[in-house]
Amino acid sequence: MKARARKKIPEIIYRAGKPKAVVLDINEYREMLAQLEDIEDLKALEEMRRKPLKFRKLEDFIQEYRSGV
Repeated sequence: MKARARKKIPEIIYRAGKPKAVVLDINEYREMLAQLEDIEDLKALEEMRRKPLKFRKLEDFIQEYRSGV
């Protein structure tokens, strides 16, 4: 069996005694970005669900689409 890879502890960079940056594993960074994107998508979906649905005829949509509205 392969040993499980441990998550590396992020390294904090200090300047003048204050934290200014963080160095972390690239895979952890990518995972964080994916999670943030998922959260943003869920928020957008929630906002869309609050608005009432509007239906229109296909012909009307095509006409508007072709005219560049």
